[in-house]
Amino acid sequence: MAQRRINPWTWQDQIGFSQAIEMSGATRVLYCAGQTSMDAEGRPAHVGDMRGQVTLALDNIEAVLAKAGYTLADVTRLNYYTTDVPALFGAFDIVRARLGGAGCQPASTLLGVAALAFPELLVEIEATATK
Repeated sequence: MAQRRINPWTWQDQIGFSQAIEMSGATRVLYCAGQTSMDAEGRPAHVGDMRGQVTLALDNIEAVLAKAGYTLADVTRLNYYTTDVPALFGAFDIVRARLGGAGCQPASTLLGVAALAFPELLVEIEATATK
């Protein structure tokens, strides 16, 4: 399967996302539910700590991907929902490092929202992966 990044500009490269991803020859697509900073028992973790919540949300995405036979390298889209956009930008080095280490530069959307499923949650990340 071939993946082609569509970027008419270069500014998004510094942030680590793509304007679009074209997949050709794809035979499998995995649509992941939004992942948050929930522990294995379904309880919010890292309350008040955006960096901790981003890290655990990414860990949870990787767990879902692995269970289905995918890795971060297969992710073509990430959508971010946060109750605190500036705090998420302050923790985005974590995202860039994780994605960059996997060679992943997905198409992405970031939305500031009033609330997530639990009041303790600051960020939710949903992924789409293709193989």
